[in-house]
Amino acid sequence: MDFFDTLLRPDHEDDPQGGEIAHAANLLQVGEFQLLQLAHAEWFGREMTLEETSRYFRLFMIERTVPGWALRYARDIAELDRQGRLDDRREHYHRYDCDYSRRPMSNGMRRFIVAATLVTGVVGGGLAMATYSADCNGGILPPCFERGVIP
Repeated sequence: MDFFDTLLRPDHEDDPQGGEIAHAANLLQVGEFQLLQLAHAEWFGREMTLEETSRYFRLFMIERTVPGWALRYARDIAELDRQGRLDDRREHYHRYDCDYSRRPMSNGMRRFIVAATLVTGVVGGGLAMATYSADCNGGILPPCFERGVIP
């Protein structure tokens, strides 16, 4: 597959097993290596060690070799999707995402936002009312320098 084929069909995968991994990763909205991490934790009941991470990264991402347990996990994800039982928003699937957070906003933060909005509204509203209610006859210069006074 050359560069232009990839641009025209980005979802096409030359390797069918790699395609299954990519499809499952897309269903969960995670990266392919994150799917491999999830599969490892599910299969072995523990997180990858640093050595395993390095080895599996090389095997999977560079040599495009798919471990059997990862393929089985990807097929399980695809099957859950076919059955309509896949919830891709579960935190379990996104625990390796740095920016994924589903924690609700605390009451203190909510109160701060409401208070800041109220203060901004009162100050902004006061400035707007002062601007519209100001007498337009006056100027910014002292009275002795106003246009009507200077010949």
